[in-house]
Amino acid sequence: MRALVYTGPETLEMQDRADLKAGVGEALIRVEAVGICGSDMHAYLGHDDRRPAPLILGHEAAGLVVAGAMKGQRVTVNPLVTCGTCGFCQEGRENLCPKRQIISMEPRQGAFAQQLVMPDRNLVPVPEGTSLDKAALAEPLAVCWHGVRLGREALFGPLEQACCLIQGGGAIGLGSALALQAMGAQDITIAEPNTCRQGVLAQAGNFTVLDPADVSGAFDLIVDCVGISHTRRAASTLAKAGGVIVHIGLGDAKEGLDTRRMTLQEITFIGTYTYTAQDFRDTAQGIFDGLFGALDWVEHRPLDEGAAAFAQIRTGDVAAPKIILHPQ
Repeated sequence: MRALVYTGPETLEMQDRADLKAGVGEALIRVEAVGICGSDMHAYLGHDDRRPAPLILGHEAAGLVVAGAMKGQRVTVNPLVTCGTCGFCQEGRENLCPKRQIISMEPRQGAFAQQLVMPDRNLVPVPEGTSLDKAALAEPLAVCWHGVRLGREALFGPLEQACCLIQGGGAIGLGSALALQAMGAQDITIAEPNTCRQGVLAQAGNFTVLDPADVSGAFDLIVDCVGISHTRRAASTLAKAGGVIVHIGLGDAKEGLDTRRMTLQEITFIGTYTYTAQDFRDTAQGIFDGLFGALDWVEHRPLDEGAAAFAQIRTGDVAAPKIILHPQ
């Protein structure tokens, strides 16, 4: 099979790799669509020790099962593989499983390739009325759904009356805005500095889109989809007394939070990671039902143009919040 392989900082190469085989309880998938994630970019820049070169990145995938019990089914892939037996897994909090593994991270190769092997339990069948391009968005949108769900549960008051701020207008930022909208939020602002992306965001939903420097006021719910010291500092300043900050982004692990203000104003801070299996299934069903809108804010490129796509994302020359690569 052909694969796009991360071989060192800011270096990706198309390589020939051995064809894969599915084991018992597994499916061999012909990958049809796979998205570029922010975590792939962290690895590409050499900032993720969990993703050492050489490695096939990519975990936002959908395709056709070509071998295994589910042969012939079109599927979207939950890339988080868990033990299924620990306390967290039994409680339906699989994302906290101490043995969790995610494809595109050692020891599991990722989906920037023509083939992928996954456990059957990690696959959600895709109905004929839904394209695999849209189905590949289930993974990033599940991250958003999970974070927004936890934020909604922590709010003092109904989400419908909450003033919400999304920090960052990439796929996770836009997905979080769409998840908020799907759950009933009516007042949603997205803070995004990339001027070429702002128009795309404004057309994707009933959102106010501003440069971060122009954001003011106080917010009941803030979703930080960037996760750097600057956005954390802004979040802990802009949150209302009794408000909630949901921290999804993994930009850096440095300071930023005004913990004194957060303590005195009883501001809740929630760190969120990936999603539960139920969150993933709910998100996939939401895509099938059109809950997140047209999902037409995606750019498409063949896999062999993946290296160029990463380089353009690196320089900020991509307006689309998401690029999906096509291996076939």
